[in-house]
Amino acid sequence: MTRDTDDIFDDNDPCFVISIAARMVGMHAQTLRQYERVGLVEPRRTRGNVRMYSRSDVARLRQVQRLINDLGVNLAGVEVILRMNERMQQMEQEMERLRYELQRMRDRRLPAPRDQ
Repeated sequence: MTRDTDDIFDDNDPCFVISIAARMVGMHAQTLRQYERVGLVEPRRTRGNVRMYSRSDVARLRQVQRLINDLGVNLAGVEVILRMNERMQQMEQEMERLRYELQRMRDRRLPAPRDQ
């Protein structure tokens, strides 16, 4: 039985060298280096200082590519959009946690007395 790479690696596990990541998104490796310099992506580094990209890094690069090519957003705009998107995701997670906590408190509350 062979295992699919989806089963082996977590989305945040660094598993692609820069040449493979660049090929996956259809960019030059130099473009990925530039995006790293401006802070749009942060690949991990091996002990030998080799850049290693995760699947989430590749997905982020594809998002950057769509914003630039399809919507005409410049790099500064891409940075703002990505930051706002990350903040929205954090807020959604916090709202979900608060909803869960509220429901937990409601479930623990005693039922209201009935009028007789």
